[in-house]
Amino acid sequence: MWAMAAALLAQTPQPFPKVAPPNAPPPNAPPPATQSPARPTVQPPGAVDSKAVPTEATLGVQIYPGAEYLTSFNAGQGQRYYLFGTNAGFVEIVNYYRTALKQKGELVYESPGVHQFDIGRFREESMAFPPSVTVKDYTWGGSAGYLNPKRGAQPARFKTIIQIVPASMGQ
Repeated sequence: MWAMAAALLAQTPQPFPKVAPPNAPPPNAPPPATQSPARPTVQPPGAVDSKAVPTEATLGVQIYPGAEYLTSFNAGQGQRYYLFGTNAGFVEIVNYYRTALKQKGELVYESPGVHQFDIGRFREESMAFPPSVTVKDYTWGGSAGYLNPKRGAQPARFKTIIQIVPASMGQ
């Protein structure tokens, strides 16, 4: 018993927390083995690569011609929403989607203009957002537009943003 107590008391205390320098191997780690080639990651069917540029086929809805893909966001519950920017006017984009989707849609706000087109059934138990195409006017009230998230890219701002929440992608 005395031998165990003496061994415990003989240990040198270590400062907390101990921060290792970046890219340093952990202490007492074996030397790194030669790296094998990286395996490609396999996604389950229906999974979405958040950095891949979506297509009309993957979104299940037409994309306004000339609209530029900006980014996508995790909407929760396995959904993503996708943003596209264009310098076409709000009314022009709304009219395009009225024709393409063969529906009137709903004017959500007059000022600033926000128009939504439903493209699928909303299931509250499995969806965070209703499947839809939402068009928003970013020039309302004299605004210069939605800032392009790609630094130094042209155009620097977009008049109109199109948000697409697919009906079945990533579910």
